Amino acid sequence: MAEAAPEHFDILIVGAGISGVGAACRFKERLPGKTVMVLEGRERIGGTWDLFRYPGIRSDSDMYTLGFPFRPWRGEKAIVEGAAIRSYVEETAQAHDVDALIRFRHRVVSADWSSAEARWTVDVEAPEGARRFTAAFLYMASGYYDYARGYRPEWPGEADFAGRIVHPQFWPEELKLAGKTVVVIGSGATAVTLAPALAEAGATVTMLQRSPSYVVSRPSRDRLAARIGPRATRWKNVLLTAFFFNRARTKPDRVRAALRKLAVADLPPGYDVDRHFNPGYNPWDQRLCLIPDADLFKAIGRGEVEVVTDRIARFTKDGIALESGAALKADIVVTATGLVVKLLGGVAVTVDGAAVTVAERFNYKGMMLSGVPNLFVSFGYTNASWTLKSDLTARWVCRLLKRMERRGEAVCVAEAPDGLARRPMLDFSSGYVQRAAASLPSQSDNAPWRVHQNYLKDLLALRWGRLADGALHFTPPQSSARRGSFSEAVGAGRSLAGEEYDQGDERTPVGETVEADERGQG
Repeated sequence: MAEAAPEHFDILIVGAGISGVGAACRFKERLPGKTVMVLEGRERIGGTWDLFRYPGIRSDSDMYTLGFPFRPWRGEKAIVEGAAIRSYVEETAQAHDVDALIRFRHRVVSADWSSAEARWTVDVEAPEGARRFTAAFLYMASGYYDYARGYRPEWPGEADFAGRIVHPQFWPEELKLAGKTVVVIGSGATAVTLAPALAEAGATVTMLQRSPSYVVSRPSRDRLAARIGPRATRWKNVLLTAFFFNRARTKPDRVRAALRKLAVADLPPGYDVDRHFNPGYNPWDQRLCLIPDADLFKAIGRGEVEVVTDRIARFTKDGIALESGAALKADIVVTATGLVVKLLGGVAVTVDGAAVTVAERFNYKGMMLSGVPNLFVSFGYTNASWTLKSDLTARWVCRLLKRMERRGEAVCVAEAPDGLARRPMLDFSSGYVQRAAASLPSQSDNAPWRVHQNYLKDLLALRWGRLADGALHFTPPQSSARRGSFSEAVGAGRSLAGEEYDQGDERTPVGETVEADERGQG
């Protein structure tokens, strides 16, 4: 019996988290003639907000900017728990009828681009076994870290420890906390979230950090939101975040002093702020840790949480011995030590059978890999809400696909010029970024190869900038099918690029786009 032909779609989205659902909503609305399917390896919508279930899990961005602009967040709180975010994403999928487009427990294993056929062939592990799909375009909304494992250092003596060691990425639902002594190892967003939540659950908590992080308190409710509405609140928060980030980069000493002053005001009198909450690096060299309503500082003030800044010498039967000679007793140790970055969700990508090494590529506008055709990567901001950039990416892809359809083009690829200077994609000193630096694509010094961590710059460039910028090359179906390799097809595309690509008619009409967004429809 002949093997059934693979199902074909115009666009395959990998991942049904906040990026994938948002993209599906955009494509369904703006590309009604395209067939779209979402492949999700897990059993539910939500991505990050379904995976992480440790106590206190919440967003470290406000929901007015983390939420979708086409379905504004209208909840009372701006900083909310993970379950509420997952529900919001799921309700958005249902409201926009994209939940029916999702195939759960479909884990993408590999994707191969065929120049001869101008399409992707995607191999998937599904409940019924191996499956295969084909697509004209592949949209990776799989996040940037490994869902199967977190970053977990090993320490001497772990086998001697009589208690339990837990990683937050795989929190055991049956874990009892009341009356337990818990040591949380870490100083990042997960640690500062866990510590007060564990104390509230009845544990005695010590947050053990090798070095401090900047911790900033923010009200969980936005007092202005009820008066000015969600869209105005969103723009207020966008502008304030951009101002604060720019200020941190241009006047780091002033921002450091201001953050220290805020911490002093929230912590008990005489608390050693410089030891525990005044890092050696400048603000925003690493992501700041957000705590709603100063919950961590208040738990410290009540004596429910202790912060210890020291290094681990080894585990003992009863807990942890420190390099200073001190010891911490523990029934449970939580290793809030970070995540493992894995771009493209670990999917093995090939072009005409040749493996794509991501680290050898350049990042085009923060959403394409140089030399890889018809592939888009949704990657949000590290200094602001993830959704701000992921939504801009989805809208830009809509613009691009409309232009290609209008001109009868089947293939687009970003080609990096020779001699382009290489810079790290993420300009952060955080441990998880440094560990992953060798596996990420590069950026360069100038657009379109510069990855701006700036929503306002990206808004102008991606919504109203020219699509034909000299780096993107297009080929019609017959050119790609006629030639044996993609590099030759790109050559054909360059010959087409002449004056017709310089007309500027690919620009999005300003009035149309802004008006739709203001109505909450675009």
